[in-house]
Amino acid sequence: MDLRAALEKEDPQVYSALCGEEKRQLEGMELVASENYVSPAVLAALGSIFTNKYSEGYPGKRYYGGQKYTDIIESLAIERVIKLFPGAKTANVQPHSGCPANEGVYHAVLEPGDTVLGMDLSHGGHLSHGHPVTKMAKLFRFVRYKMKDIETGEIDYDELREVALEEKPKIILAGFSAYSRELDYKKFREIADEVGALAMMDMAHIAGLIAGKQLQNPFEFGFDIVTSTTHKTLRGPRGGIILTNSEELGGKINKTIFPGLQGGPHMNNIAAKAVAFGEADTPEFQMYAQQVIKNAKAMENEFAKNNVRMIAGGTDNHLLLIDAVSSWDATGGEVETALDKVHMTLNKNAIADDPRSPFDPSGIRLGTPAMTTRGFTEKEFTQVAQWIIAVAKNHADDAKLAEIAEEVKTLTARFPVPGM
Repeated sequence: MDLRAALEKEDPQVYSALCGEEKRQLEGMELVASENYVSPAVLAALGSIFTNKYSEGYPGKRYYGGQKYTDIIESLAIERVIKLFPGAKTANVQPHSGCPANEGVYHAVLEPGDTVLGMDLSHGGHLSHGHPVTKMAKLFRFVRYKMKDIETGEIDYDELREVALEEKPKIILAGFSAYSRELDYKKFREIADEVGALAMMDMAHIAGLIAGKQLQNPFEFGFDIVTSTTHKTLRGPRGGIILTNSEELGGKINKTIFPGLQGGPHMNNIAAKAVAFGEADTPEFQMYAQQVIKNAKAMENEFAKNNVRMIAGGTDNHLLLIDAVSSWDATGGEVETALDKVHMTLNKNAIADDPRSPFDPSGIRLGTPAMTTRGFTEKEFTQVAQWIIAVAKNHADDAKLAEIAEEVKTLTARFPVPGM
């Protein structure tokens, strides 16, 4: 059956939107640090008939019949992801995304009112690490640590330890959504041991770089729990995972995810995760992860040459956080909007202790995973940085933006999107 033809016939409005999005992706340059392109094989699994099947429970312990092949798929996903991250002993591949994965951990190991110590949102943390607007912050108590030096990105581990000694958290949480330096997992583990806390890492942004053996693996430093999304640098479908270093913790988490928080897992999504985990366990993926970091460093070098202020002074991973106001006298929102006009997509983002509103912050966040998947190398990303600078400086000049837009389309046309 021609699935596209079926969609066009059945629902031309949805089909039209799909075609529009394909055109946008083909002609545009995806620089959102948390986005990527999946392979045709991942797309095939995600759009498969596994979406038809209810599979409440876990392999070998389901509540419905007809589970022979769903058990095969989920078992493959579990085995493959544990292999990707040495030191992991259990894996739950059912969380629908990263936030539900983190919430599952909180509910599994905390009691209401217990304390978690995590990175401050304005210094690179994530909403699901206990920002006051979240529901989790109404159930559990979250305290925070920050960077010691915004110009280098050094985390204030002395402050982290002092807060931990005072607050006695049950979890010390590493991980981030807008932080560009490597973490000192050894110090996190030492502080957690000193106060009797679990050491947890949210590796959502850098999971692919860890799987690709370019960044350190938290389990090698004795971390108890590691959560992640399965998209971003891991280049899988949108979803979540929870890994632990003990059967006891894994059992608690499994009971919390199902039946505690979720019903039937999305088996088409789990099938796609299994495919992505298999793809990540290859020499080709290691080369990809290496290139992601090389490309980010190429942009860092070009920005540095042009006196662009980068929070943390640069990057050790896939992303850069730039102070647009200081660099170009333009807000993050103005730069994001101008870049949209030239078919370059990224997101406005708060910088550390940003004086501006989160709806129009001072910074922009960008990353290299998606365009590296399409084949960009240091040469192309150096050009990308030059275009970003030119657009930011001329964000109100529509004629200049139109000129750059044509140049962007010409370049991206040489690098196809997987699966299209």
